[in-house]
Order: sequence, then structure tokens, then C-alpha cells
Amino acid sequence: MSLPEFWFFIIAFFFVGYFVLEGFDFGVGMLMPILGRHPDAATGEKRRRAVLNTIGPVWDGNEVWLITAGGALFAAFPEWYATLFSGFYLPLLLILVALILRICAIEWRGKIDDPTWRRRCDIGIGIGSWVPAVLWGVAFANIVRGVAIDENKKVTAGFFDLLNPYALLGGVTMAVVFALHGAVFIALKTSGDVHEDSVKMAAWLSVPAVLVGGAFALWTQLAYGKTWTWVLVAVAAVALLLVVALTAKVREGWAFVFTSIAIVAVVVLLFASLFPNVMPSSTDAAFDLTIANASSSPYTLKVMTWAAAFAAPVVIGYQAWTYWVFRQRISSAQIPDSIGLTVKS
Repeated sequence: MSLPEFWFFIIAFFFVGYFVLEGFDFGVGMLMPILGRHPDAATGEKRRRAVLNTIGPVWDGNEVWLITAGGALFAAFPEWYATLFSGFYLPLLLILVALILRICAIEWRGKIDDPTWRRRCDIGIGIGSWVPAVLWGVAFANIVRGVAIDENKKVTAGFFDLLNPYALLGGVTMAVVFALHGAVFIALKTSGDVHEDSVKMAAWLSVPAVLVGGAFALWTQLAYGKTWTWVLVAVAAVALLLVVALTAKVREGWAFVFTSIAIVAVVVLLFASLFPNVMPSSTDAAFDLTIANASSSPYTLKVMTWAAAFAAPVVIGYQAWTYWVFRQRISSAQIPDSIGLTVKS
């Protein structure tokens, strides 16, 4: 295996980790307003805080996977990075703005004890969860499908060219599967009434996730896949079907394992369908960006490999330790009253 191929697989690994971990973060943000509903305003607020606290200790660490993936992409495949970020400038900018909005909303939500303030922060969390989930699906579907690239490695397609049926299905798939992933995670991390409602939500979401996710995986395989990637389609399908059965039996631990497996299978399917290209051109195959013509020098890749060999195990080990420390379930009954600042009238 050449170093450019090795780093293609490493970048795929980073994105797999990002979508598995950040995927349930997005799902929690999507479902927080729904699972937080209650006739009593105080009880509803405690339910929303319980849902948000399931990702409180880990959400910022999960975003490190995206930062690492972006940094590795920039260093290992500068041509890919330049073409991707210039051609997909608007959707990637929207993702960035939505993520910043979500970060601010999560961090500042409890700073002020005011229902209007918290409601606005909840809207920010929702936007910062739905928008990236949909646009990541749209972006990766377009990367696999191919966009118009000229001889100067410049994307000539416009924003609305990216909103084709296959890409839109990819966006819907990401959103629905992440919502299911988040519902299962909430069920895994909570007890009491929030747990019961999240189990019901996971069971309700599991069926559309099978249908939408199956349709996207099948379309990807038939249009862009390879013979061996049928295995990945089968793994994703079986995993989602098992989630349907496991949520019905309230086995949220195993359900979370299989939602994770389904996400891994679909993301690997996308990267496997892309290989050996990194960004195919829909206008002329001669303008394809490949692993070979988009990579950095061998020396750069060698230095990166040594750095990753020392740093990656430390980062992964620390994050695993964080999940172990904060492994206990959360109940809305454990949530104390707000201690935020009072707004003066």
C-alpha cells in the first residue's frame, strides 16, 4: 500500500469516527425539543436539560474528529482540499456557521435564567444539528456522484447543481439515521420518563431509517459501487433491521451498537465507491482528482505518518476514558433548578 492510499484510508477513518460520534450529538439536538415537551413548564425544562446533558461531557471532544479530518485532508491531499472547499464553499460555510451557532447555544444556554433566552438557545441547537446533518449528506453524495471540474481542478458547478435527487436523498438519509442514532443514545444514557419516551421515539424512527437508508445505500451501490461493496450494503441493511427489533425489545445498548455499525457501513461504502478517486469530474474523466494526483509529497506523508502514530492513540485513549467516566444514566429528577443570571426587567 502506498502512502497516499494509506492516508486516504486514514481520512476515511476520521470521517467514520466523526459521523458515528457526532451523529448522535446531532440526533440529540434534533430531538431535544420533542423529548422535552411537557404540560408543566418546569418539568419540560428539566427534561430538555436531561437530554442535553447526555452529550454535555463529550460533544466538544466528538468535534475533534472533524478538525483532525480537515487537517489531515489539508496536509495529505492539498489539491483535494482546495478543490473541495472552493467548489463546496457555500454548503461548507453553512455547516461551519451552524456548528458555531450550536456551540454558542450549548455553552450559553444555562448562563441566564430566562425562558425566552433558553428557547432561543434551543432554536440554535436545533439549527446547529439539522443543518450540518443534512448538508454533510448532500456534500458526500455529490463527492461520490462527481461534480463539474475543469482542467484547472476548479469546480464549475453552482450551489443549486449540488441539490440533485441523489444528493438530497443523501441529506435526508444522514438526518434520519442521525436522529435514530441520537434517540437510541438518549435511551442508553437516561432513566425515568425521558428514557421511556426516547425508546418510543427510537422505535418510531427505526422504520423510516431502514427505508430511506436502504434506498440511499442501494442507489450508491448500483450507480457507483464495486462488486465487493455489496457486503457493506448488506451490513447496513441488517444492522438497521436489527435496530428495529432491538428498540421494540428495549435493548438500547445493542441498538446503539447496530446504529453505529450502520453508519460505519454507509460511510465506508461512500469512500469505497470513491476509491481511487478523491473527487471525480462529471464532465471529463481526464479531470478527475485521484489519490495519486492530489496527494502531497512522499516526505510530507512520511512525517505525518510518524506524527499520527504517536498522537492518535493518546487522543483516542483519552476520549475513551472520558466516555467511561461519564457512563452513568441521567434522570430529569436529578436536574437541579437553574442557577443562571436573572434578567432585569
